[in-house]
Amino acid sequence: MPLTVSATPRLPLGFSGRSPAPPKGLIRVTFLIETIKLGLTNLRLQMLRSILTALGIIFGVAAVITMVSIGEGSTAEALAQIERLGAKNIIIRSQKPPEDQSQQNSQQRSFVSKYGLTREDLRIIEQNFPDAEAIVPLKEVGAQTLRGEKRQTSQGIGTTPALLEAAKLRMARGRYLTSQDMANRDLVCVIGHEVAKEMFHLEDPIGLTIRIDQTPIRVVGVLAPVGLSGGAGATRVGRDINLDIHIPITSARVVFGDTVVRRTSGSFQASEVEISEIYLVAPTRSRVVSDAARLRRLMTQRHGNMDDMGMIVPYELLETARKEALTGQWISGAIAAISLLVGGIGIMNIMLASVTERTREIGIRRALGATRKHIVSQFLVETGVLSSIGGLIGVALGLGLSIGLNVLVPWLPRAPMIGKYFPADATLPTLVSPWSVIVAFLVAAATGLVFGIYPARKAAAQDPIVALRHD
Repeated sequence: MPLTVSATPRLPLGFSGRSPAPPKGLIRVTFLIETIKLGLTNLRLQMLRSILTALGIIFGVAAVITMVSIGEGSTAEALAQIERLGAKNIIIRSQKPPEDQSQQNSQQRSFVSKYGLTREDLRIIEQNFPDAEAIVPLKEVGAQTLRGEKRQTSQGIGTTPALLEAAKLRMARGRYLTSQDMANRDLVCVIGHEVAKEMFHLEDPIGLTIRIDQTPIRVVGVLAPVGLSGGAGATRVGRDINLDIHIPITSARVVFGDTVVRRTSGSFQASEVEISEIYLVAPTRSRVVSDAARLRRLMTQRHGNMDDMGMIVPYELLETARKEALTGQWISGAIAAISLLVGGIGIMNIMLASVTERTREIGIRRALGATRKHIVSQFLVETGVLSSIGGLIGVALGLGLSIGLNVLVPWLPRAPMIGKYFPADATLPTLVSPWSVIVAFLVAAATGLVFGIYPARKAAAQDPIVALRHD
């Protein structure tokens, strides 16, 4: 039988009979996934140690977010209070000058001290600032405010309708003073929120009567609450605006005159002040500082060293508050950096101890073909995962504390047993800044990686033979 040789089958073009090699990109992704799995497995095997290691990062990030939110909240509240005074306003206010002995003897004979702004000052200011958006005079009147058996020290203020806009006030109900009230010298008033609350309690004050000294005045409006009540806000404006009673300045001059007598226990104080306060509203914010300097020079020419008046420029207060806020942010950042540095050192210490414990494991991996790059990658993945998870938990904790403080602190005065140790108006405003959350997390993750480099390089640098002999 003749020997037949079968023909070798022809393979398709480009087919070698072997499976094609996977692309390098896929190999790298697979390697990274396996390294991450291995790192997570090692962390899970030492769960308690991993949690304790991450505590430094967790508390560091939470402290950063909470501190920044408290600082931002307090700053925002202070800026809002100053903004309510009007960023374009210049407020000049009469104040009793310091007295020497000769002045005291003279005033004991006359019983009346005369000082402060005059109507002539107001006229000259109006002449020198013709382009001002508004120039609003205020005049304090009366010694007491009364309604029935209720009484309090008067904060009666004679003013014009322009004060509503100049002082950034809002109406709760009723109306504000009008030009008709001014022309007719009507005995009408607009009362502050606290006056309505204390004097009228559950009644609607609109249309009812209140007395300044013995003069009955009809209430036509109630101002909305103003956040400048008490504390630093009252210091800035010289009084609690919520206790004001506004009447037409024309009525104030005719009915009450310029002399105000305030009686206290066993003594009384009488003062003659024509104008208590003047609001000058600059045409633009850029003009505020220059107009304030010009007004100060003008008043210095008329009143010498201005010891009988003071000036408030909210815009300058605003700029000062912003600079203080920036300083506070730098301080918070420095404290945050220290907190995260401590957390990073903790991670490095634990990873160095882990290198010593896993010396034999490292030797076995190197003997099976793992390179130094593989060992470094494994340890960096572990520190990166540890710091990232710690950062996420810290972010959640920081957000929870920031929101919780905003709700908890106002409740503390009503808390049983401990409420008496807190003021009734206790608040701690917080404002979470997105940048603080992002920066805190990124710095935490970066801190873990940076402090994990040295332990990873130390592990990779070990001699495989020596590592295999390690017990």
